[in-house]
Amino acid sequence: MLNINGFKVNSVDYILIVDKEFTVTYNTRFDKRVNTDLSLIESEEYLNKNLFEIYPSIEKDANTSSIVRCITTGEIVVKKFQNFNDFNGNKYCTHNITIPLIHNGKIIGAVELVKDIKTIENITDDNYKLKYLEDFFIVNNASKSTFNSIITNDIKMLKAIEQAKTMSIIESPTLIYGETGTGKEIFVQAMINYSGISRDKVIIQNCAALPQNLIESILFGTSRGAYTGAENRRGLFDEADGGIIFLDELNSIPYDVQGKLLRVLQDGSFRPVGSNVQKKVNVKIIAAMNEDPLEAIKNQHLRKDLFYRLSSGMIFLPPLRERKGDILLFVNYYIKEYNVMYGKNVKGITKALENFFMNYHWEGNVRELKHIIESMVSLSDCEILDVQNLPAYMYDRIFNDGKANTNTETDKKIFINFEDYNLKKKLVEKEKEIIKEVLKITKGNKTRAGEILGIPRQTLKYKIDKLNIEQ
Repeated sequence: MLNINGFKVNSVDYILIVDKEFTVTYNTRFDKRVNTDLSLIESEEYLNKNLFEIYPSIEKDANTSSIVRCITTGEIVVKKFQNFNDFNGNKYCTHNITIPLIHNGKIIGAVELVKDIKTIENITDDNYKLKYLEDFFIVNNASKSTFNSIITNDIKMLKAIEQAKTMSIIESPTLIYGETGTGKEIFVQAMINYSGISRDKVIIQNCAALPQNLIESILFGTSRGAYTGAENRRGLFDEADGGIIFLDELNSIPYDVQGKLLRVLQDGSFRPVGSNVQKKVNVKIIAAMNEDPLEAIKNQHLRKDLFYRLSSGMIFLPPLRERKGDILLFVNYYIKEYNVMYGKNVKGITKALENFFMNYHWEGNVRELKHIIESMVSLSDCEILDVQNLPAYMYDRIFNDGKANTNTETDKKIFINFEDYNLKKKLVEKEKEIIKEVLKITKGNKTRAGEILGIPRQTLKYKIDKLNIEQ
């Protein structure tokens, strides 16, 4: 039986797999091999189609989708009593456990385990209907993060923490930027907790996880008649009034919608889609992006005027390769964490593996390191992890990089500790070792030791002092 935070599932009815673009790559609900009642449905009707095409009711309010939430947060999501319709008009109610698919530290999709509860039309008990309230939680919820949760000894990161604390308690907007996996989400959650604002007034939205044509209506709401099927619906800014809204992947918001966002930043006002009525909100905006703001402006992913409005509260999180002092901190932390999770007894790593970690590029940053350590600890029975315990894909990435005829001897330098080949250092170490051994043989007699070593006693005495050799 699968048990996640008290939510028990002893079987599943269907499995749904989507990629990061929400393209359905597998769905047993419509697979004839699993569901024999769907003889008229062909695979091309659902495979390689967008999730919102297969389940159009989700598109109207993407925030209620466990799949969207999972790809947005990168965490395991559990949702009970999710109601939705498929493209044939069939209605469903399900319990879902949605697990992110992560490769090289990046989210590449999600797999959802689905348990059908009852079809909506079969529910007649009014008391049972009351249970159809949204029950949504995230396993290993980042909302518990505080500034004390941030693992670092890096000066730049420590300064970023102090800056984030200051920005947490003032109304000015904040923009956190850095590469994928550098810890932007943890910083944001720490800021939210530090601010003291109730979680009921916090809205989190990954803008890259939403269809471009829906972002404006999701953020600002809609008015009845704005477009076919549009109803009066509150937007996320309405929901966050008096609190905080976190907009992840800010550079994914269309240019024209960024202009509307700028207006909210300036005076707190906006108009829902299709409405002539101006609304006012008091919302603190925290935004994040994995692209350098100046590059985003150059690539027309970010409006220059929006950048200027956010520039007073910008926080940069450096990539892991630029804060190498943190790498082994994370290695030791995650080894301990996954020892407990998987019942292992890993005590450390070899020097060769340490050299690899210290010289690797870490394109996926801390997130990539975390998942590599999890893979190594969970699959290995060794007490000391070595290069051979690395995930198989790492070898292709290091030695081949998808290309034939790569010079593997050159690439293997990533495993080398160049200090081990410092000739001067090695000669000093060897000299010290020989002198200590000869002094041991002569029981400390320097005259006799000098004769064996072929050097004057005075020279030996000088070397003993210089090399700090204890007698």
